[in-house]
Order: sequence, then C-alpha cells, then structure tokens
Amino acid sequence: MNPYETWVRQHPQLPWRTNEVLASHTTFRIGGPADLFAEPSTIEELQAFLAIQKQTQWPCFLMGNGSNLLIRDGGIRGMVIVLADRFSQIQPISETQLRVQAGARLSAIARVAWSLGLGGFEFASGIPGTLGGAITMNAGAYGGEMQQVVENVWAINCEGHLVSLSKEAMEFGYRHSKVMDENLIVVEAQLKLIPKDPGEIKDYLDDLAERRRSKQPIQLPSAGSFFKRPPGQFAGALIEQAGLKGLRVGDAQVSELHAGFIVNVGAATASDVLQLMETIQNKVMQMFGVMLEPEVQIVGDDKA
Repeated sequence: MNPYETWVRQHPQLPWRTNEVLASHTTFRIGGPADLFAEPSTIEELQAFLAIQKQTQWPCFLMGNGSNLLIRDGGIRGMVIVLADRFSQIQPISETQLRVQAGARLSAIARVAWSLGLGGFEFASGIPGTLGGAITMNAGAYGGEMQQVVENVWAINCEGHLVSLSKEAMEFGYRHSKVMDENLIVVEAQLKLIPKDPGEIKDYLDDLAERRRSKQPIQLPSAGSFFKRPPGQFAGALIEQAGLKGLRVGDAQVSELHAGFIVNVGAATASDVLQLMETIQNKVMQMFGVMLEPEVQIVGDDKA
C-alpha cells in the first residue's frame, strides 16, 4: 500500500482520496491523476490537510476550479488541495457587504449580488475563476479589479494560522497582491458593494455575456486566453496574422473564433496542447520576432 493510501485509511473523516483524475476538475478537461486529492469544505479541514502536509513534507499544489491551468498528462505528485464548489459559501452580512469563501465562482458571486440589488461586481462575472485566485492576482476585466470591491481578506499563513488582512494590508497592484509575496492561502473575503437597480445590473451582465459569446470560444473547453499580451501588441492578432487560426494538433486547436485561445475539440491531451503551443511560439517568433509567453499555468509531470 502506498503511503497516501495509508494516511487516507488512518483519517477517514477527512474528504480526500487517491489517484483522482484531474481532467474533470479543470476547465480545459485535461490532466492526469493526483496522488492525493483533498477537497475541504471548512477552514478547519484545510488546516488539517496543511498540518499533515507539513508533517509529511509531501509536495502540495493548491487549485480552485481549474481555470487558467494546464495539467500535464502524468498528473501531479503529492497532495492537490482544491478550494472550489465545496468551499464556496456566499453570505450577506449587511445591506452592502458579502462574506464569501475562496472557492466561490466569480460568476456565482455576481449573480448573488444582482439578486440583492448590489452593483460593482459585474466586471468579474465572466472571469472563469474563483474568488481566492482572483484576489491573489487582483484579477480584473472591463475596467474593474478585485481591489475595488475587497474590504478584508482572511488567509492561512505558512504556519497554518488564520490571519486577517485589510484592503490596505493586501498591497494590491497590477495582477499582484501581498498573498503572492508571502505565500498565503486566501480562505474568505469580505466584499463591499454598492446599492444599484437590479435591472441596470442585469442589463450590464447581459451585455458582458453577449460580448464574450461573440468574441470568445466559451462553448469549448479551454483555459482562457492562453498567452500573455506582448507589450504594445495582442497575442491573438499575432497568431492570426501568422496564419495559425484553426491549426490543430490532435484534439487541441487554435480557436477559429479567437486565435488567442487554444481549445479542446474532443479528447485533447496536454501533450497535444504543448506541441501546439510550441508551434505557435516558433511561427510567431519567426515572423514577428516576438516570443509569446503562456499566461496559463502549466504544472505536473509528463506521462511516462
């Protein structure tokens, strides 16, 4: 019996299991198995997992709903901790404030805010991620950023202790926060929104959704925009100008709708995606002298 199985048997009260295929936990629908897959629903369960990880010194990878992520076909060694649907409570605590767990999807928060007649979170409605990841990188879209709505953050530090950080203490910057500097794990946040007519909120949400439907391949699995934006240029435009729109390796394809996306048109593997990525990089470099860097986080082992 492997050591992970032994620990799972010794702690049956904890929500974890071994050899979990990660493809079903990513928006790309790609990824090999995790040695140990932990899915806490409370801060106490998360702290228990982190205490075991500290004791065993297993490698540990934290993920949300698996967006902006490519997991290689060999999977991830050690423990994968997922803060997603089981860790996603959204609770109104005043007329303008919400207390939200880190695993809540940004789209779900936007819908709850709309139902309560609270505006200010519309910008995040189409970002395919969870609150914890969005706060960590101060995610933004359509002129808004997380720092505009975050009032307080609760996180777990390297010692496993729960700490509270004000908006000022978070030191938000462009796609950056103190969480990244100190390797903290966001577990909850208090959001401060503004009263707004629900009809106006819905009109704005509908407008943003239509923009995404018309410009992004949201009907196919992907990890979002695959490459970082080069200074003064757009990755999608360079890829399209290089004649690569629709290019395919296996079931990985440069989207025919938006060349900045790589989509899974069937049963794509991470190997397919990585080969396609390399082809794109080489062609764009050859034609324009620009090296495209992946925005998507690439983790895990190659398949043996």
